[in-house]
Amino acid sequence: MGHGGNVIQELTADHREVDDLFSQIEALPGADPQRRELADRLTMELIRHSVAEEEYLYPAVRRYVDGGDDLADKEIADHSEVERMLKELEGCEPGDGRFDTLIMRLKNAVMAHVGDEENRLFPMLAEVCSPGALAELGEKVRSAKEHAPTRPHPSAPDTPPANKLLAPGAGMVDRLRDMLTGRGKQD
Repeated sequence: MGHGGNVIQELTADHREVDDLFSQIEALPGADPQRRELADRLTMELIRHSVAEEEYLYPAVRRYVDGGDDLADKEIADHSEVERMLKELEGCEPGDGRFDTLIMRLKNAVMAHVGDEENRLFPMLAEVCSPGALAELGEKVRSAKEHAPTRPHPSAPDTPPANKLLAPGAGMVDRLRDMLTGRGKQD
C-alpha cells in the first residue's frame, strides 16, 4: 500500500501492483474461489489509490499544470467509471460470466488510465513541481491511502473539500467491515 518515494514513484508502484493483481486473477481457472479474494484485494488497492489521487494529486494538477482542470476532470471521470465497475464486481462470483467480463472491462479501463497518467500527466507535473513538492505529495498520498475507504462508494464526493471530509469516516467503516469478514487478508 505504501511504497515510498515522491508522488510519481508512489503512484507508479501502485500501478505495477494493480497490474500484478490483474495477472494473478487471469492466471487462475474461472471458478477458483481465490479469484474472489484477489478481486477484493484489487478493489481495495484501486479505491485507496483513487481516493489518494483525488485528495492530493488532482488538486496539485489543477494548481500547477497548464490545462490542469481539464486533465483532473478527465482522470476523475475515469475513476468514477472504474468505481461503478468495482461496485458491480462486488456482486459477482468467479465462474459467473459477468465476473470475467467485468475483470476484462476493468483491466482495459484501468490500464488506459494508467497509461494516460504515466505518459502524460506525471511528466507534466514533474516539469512544474519541485522535487520537494513531489516528495511532500508522496507523503500525503501515502497517508491518505492508510485512511481511505476500501470499498467502492460511487455516489461519494470525489472533489475537495467534501471528499477529504467524508473519506476517513467511510474508510473507518470499510476497514471495520473488512476486519469482521476477513476481506483482504493475505495468508
